[in-house]
Amino acid sequence: LIRPQASALDLAAGHGRHARLLASLGHDVLAVDRDAAALATLARVAGVRTRTVDLESGPWPLAGERFDAIVVANYLHRPSFDAMLGTLADDGVLVYETFAAGNEAFGRPTNPDFLLAAGELLERVRGRLAVVAFEEGIVTRVGGQAVVQRLAAVGLRHARPWPLP
Repeated sequence: LIRPQASALDLAAGHGRHARLLASLGHDVLAVDRDAAALATLARVAGVRTRTVDLESGPWPLAGERFDAIVVANYLHRPSFDAMLGTLADDGVLVYETFAAGNEAFGRPTNPDFLLAAGELLERVRGRLAVVAFEEGIVTRVGGQAVVQRLAAVGLRHARPWPLP
């Protein structure tokens, strides 16, 4: 879905698993996280720039910037969700996966502040993006099972309209 040589944002990147993949595909990636030591592991990765920012305090740190793609995994901060969507280009791609209600049965996180409500990702993009794929439920991953929501969505001006005819 992501156009060639796109600008991409790996939000709450940690050690940059997704930033590395996107860069290997030829994208110009900005990896942001509050953990400078984790971002330091990306210092020699071609195509990846890093920025140490606290996404949860103060104004949205990426105001005025635009990205062709945004990837978010295992991170949720509801107060900045709209600002994050505001940095996505009108024809951009959002890929988002994080924990959802019910995950308490399997481990952390258990705090409802960090767990999506049923269908919440769909509601947050409704009318703003076209949903290409959505999943919600139990997954098996390294370390056991978890309850997650996964969403892939495109901006309403994406070259390939969704849903497909």
